[in-house]
Amino acid sequence: MARSILITGASSGIGEALAVEFARRGYAVAVAARREDRLQALAERLSAAGAAAALPLVLDVTDFAAIDPALERAAREFGRLDVVVANAGVAYSLPVGRSRFEQVRRTIDTDLTAAIATIELALPRLRAQGGGQIVAITSVAASRGLPLMGPYSAAKAGLHRYLQALRAEVRHEGITVTELAPGYIDTELNRGMRSRPFVIPVERGAAIMAGLIERGAGHRYVPTWPWALIVPLLAIAPTRLVAPAPRKP
Repeated sequence: MARSILITGASSGIGEALAVEFARRGYAVAVAARREDRLQALAERLSAAGAAAALPLVLDVTDFAAIDPALERAAREFGRLDVVVANAGVAYSLPVGRSRFEQVRRTIDTDLTAAIATIELALPRLRAQGGGQIVAITSVAASRGLPLMGPYSAAKAGLHRYLQALRAEVRHEGITVTELAPGYIDTELNRGMRSRPFVIPVERGAAIMAGLIERGAGHRYVPTWPWALIVPLLAIAPTRLVAPAPRKP
């Protein structure tokens, strides 16, 4: 039986590229996202790329009650779920005290609460089948509160700490917990940014991530170099080095 994987936030960006990469590796791939038209087109691409099966699932992860039925359908269609990837996320430029709170709340709901909900609802299935793998996508931004990215940094840092606790609790249960923390990977979420240091193509990022997932990595930056060196320095850098220069009147 082919290995199976479910990926949330799969209609674009990292999620879409990961789905294509795992299809090439012969997995049965369930892709979950809000945009049905893009999901249907993606499912056809996955089949053409070599997926053992391709299952599109229309899902808004902030509709928490809809997550469990999506997991159940994928598990039923594939017979089991070997890997569940909590990838769905949003990223807005949100200056503190000057942003619409709806965007702040959506960031926390999507990037933190929905990711935790996906994992919490997947775990009983993995336990019942005797094991599996949880994968969550955080960010190098989890290491430091970055200007204009306060809610995003907070959500990813919260998810990082949750994953640490999860890994400690399930370490004797046959469940692997993988946290992947990308730097700048070329996607729609960051193409409007003025600076994207060390940016890499999304296809390369997905290939790196798929390899780390298959190896059962714990926590890794993507790509490892130079972020494994930069992130610890970023975490302790003085605020003046990461703060934007004041605008001239």
